Amino acid sequence: MDKFQALKHYFGYDQFREGQEPLIDGILEGRDALGIMPTGSGKSLCFQIPALMMKGITLVISPLISLMKDQVTTLNQAGIHAAYLNSSLTASQYYKALSYAKEGRYPIIYVAPERLMTDDFLDFALQTEISMIAVDEAHCVSQWGQDFRPSYLKIVDFIGKLPKRPVISAFTATATKEVREDVIDILMLREPVLVATGYDRPNLYLGVQSPKDKYAALKNYVDLHMEQCGIVYCLTRKLVEEVCSRLNADGFSATRYHAGLSDAERRANQEDFIFDRRAIMVATNAFGMGIDKSNVRYVIHYNMPKNLESYYQEVGRCSRDGEPGECILLYSGKDVVTNQMFVDNNQDNQELDPLTRKIVVERDRDRLKKMTFYSYTNECLRDYILRYFGEYGENYCGNCSNCLTQFESVDVTDISRALIGCVETSRQRYGTTVIIDTVHGANTAKIRNYRMNENPHYGALAKVPVYRLRQVMNHLFLNDYLAVTDDEYSIVKLTEKSQIVLEAEETLFMKLAKEQETSIREKSSKKSRKSNSAVAELNEADEILFEKLRALRFQIAKEEKVPPYIVFSDKTLLHMAVIKPKTKEEMLTVSGVGEFKVEKYGKSFLEIL
Repeated sequence: MDKFQALKHYFGYDQFREGQEPLIDGILEGRDALGIMPTGSGKSLCFQIPALMMKGITLVISPLISLMKDQVTTLNQAGIHAAYLNSSLTASQYYKALSYAKEGRYPIIYVAPERLMTDDFLDFALQTEISMIAVDEAHCVSQWGQDFRPSYLKIVDFIGKLPKRPVISAFTATATKEVREDVIDILMLREPVLVATGYDRPNLYLGVQSPKDKYAALKNYVDLHMEQCGIVYCLTRKLVEEVCSRLNADGFSATRYHAGLSDAERRANQEDFIFDRRAIMVATNAFGMGIDKSNVRYVIHYNMPKNLESYYQEVGRCSRDGEPGECILLYSGKDVVTNQMFVDNNQDNQELDPLTRKIVVERDRDRLKKMTFYSYTNECLRDYILRYFGEYGENYCGNCSNCLTQFESVDVTDISRALIGCVETSRQRYGTTVIIDTVHGANTAKIRNYRMNENPHYGALAKVPVYRLRQVMNHLFLNDYLAVTDDEYSIVKLTEKSQIVLEAEETLFMKLAKEQETSIREKSSKKSRKSNSAVAELNEADEILFEKLRALRFQIAKEEKVPPYIVFSDKTLLHMAVIKPKTKEEMLTVSGVGEFKVEKYGKSFLEIL
C-alpha cells in the first residue's frame, strides 16, 4: 500500500493538503522532519501515514490525555490499531496495552513524555523496533514557547538510550522563528525536511469588541447562533462558573471546564460537548488542546489571553473542517491587569535557575504587550497575527472586524503632543490613567496627591472624551511614540520618537471608526449566520436529507460511544447530501469516506440516501 492508497483507504481523501506530501516523503526517505502548520491543516496525517508504511512502531509523544484519546479513537474508527499509554489508564490497563505493544499489535502508540524514562517503558522500548518518534505540540520543548513543558526535555535522553536512532519528526501549529530554531536544536533534528505552510486560517472571521457589558454582548451573539456550537474562554475559574451559570439560566445549553473541577466532572463535561449533548463549552485555557471536534463554529474570548500564541491556538479550534467560523475577543483594560498578575505570580518552571526565570518572565510580559496591542489596533487583525509569526502580506484580509469597519484618517497631533508633553513634564513617573486624567482635568484625590493639577498640561484636553484619549494613547504605544515599563506599575516612558512630536516635526494621523463597532458586528452576525451554516448551500430538500444524515450519525455515535464527528464530519455529510451516492463505489467518492468506513457504515447511510 502506497501513501495515496493509505490516504484513501483509511482516511477517505483523494489528495493531500498543502505541506503534507513533502513531509511524508521526507520521513519515508528516512529524514527527520519539522512541520509548522495551522490547526486543522492535517498535521497528524504527516506522521500517521508513514507509520502505517514503515516497519516497526511509531511513538507519538503528546502532552495531553485528551489529545491522545481523541486521536487514538479516530484511528481505531478508521480501522487502524492504535493505543495510548498515560496516567488515565489503571495499572492493569497500562500493562495490558504494553504487552500488546510488545506483540506488535499497534503500528502507532501515543505516549506521555513523563512515561518515557520509566523502567517499564524503557524495557519495552529497548526490545522493540521503533521506526519513528513523532513529537506533537513540539513548541512545548522550548522554554521560550508559550507552553514550555520540562518533561519534553526528556525526549532527547530517551532517544539517546535507544539502540538505534529512529526518524525524528516534530509538529506544531504556533512557533516563532526563535521557537522553531529551539525545536531543531533541542531535539537535535538532523538536516530536517522543514515545511511551514503558513499560519493563515482564511475561513475564520477575526473580531475584537470592547463592550460595556460583556455578558450582554455574549448573550446576543449566542442567541443569533442557536443552531451552532462554540467555545467561550474565560481567564478565571470564577468567571467560567459565572458565565456558564448565566447562560444556562437564560436557556442556553452550556457546560463548563476548568482545573478546579474533579477529573470525573471535567471528563463528563468534555464528553457532553464533543458528543453534541451540550452546545456551548465555557472554559479556562485548560480546555481544548487536542480536541478535534470539527464543527465548533465560534470561539469567543470573554477576556484577552496572555499572548498571541495562546490566542491563535485557541481560535484554531474553530471550524477545523474548513467551513466558515467566527473568533471574537471581548477586550477590556482589566484583562491586561489580570494577565499581568498571572505573569508576575507564575509558579511554572520552578526548576529553572533564577536568571533564566527572570528572562522568561520578561518574555511573557513582552508577549502580553503584543497581545494588548492586537486588542486595540485599527490595522488588519489577521495581518497583525501573521506578522507576529513572521509572515508579511497585505494589510487587508476582508474578513476581520477592522477590515469590515469604515475608518477615516483623523489628525491627532495636538492630542498626542499634550499626552507626550504631560509624560515629559511629570518626569516619566506615572501610569496611563494618571496621564489621561491629568490632561482631561480630573479632580481626583490621586491627581491632587500627586500634584498633577499643577502640571502645565492639566486640563489641556478637557473637551476630548476619555475614550478618545485612550485610543490615541494606545496608538502612541503601538507606534513607539511612547512606551510602558514591564514592571507591575506599568509606568509610561518617552521614546526616541517622542521628541519628533514635541518639536512639531511630524503630523500624526490615526484611523478611527466612522460608525460604532456594534452596528458593524450586528451586520456581520446576520451575514455570518447564513455563511457559517454548513447547510446554507443546500436547497430545502437537501437540507432535510442533511439533517436525516446527521440524525443517523448521532445514533451510530451514541451506540458506539464515540463523538459524532469521528463517525463522519459535517463537511462529509454535506458532500454526501449534495452528490447523493447510490452505491458503495459512489460513496467512496465522498470526501472523508474511506474503505473501512464504507464497509462499516455504508449500508446504513445508503438506505437514507
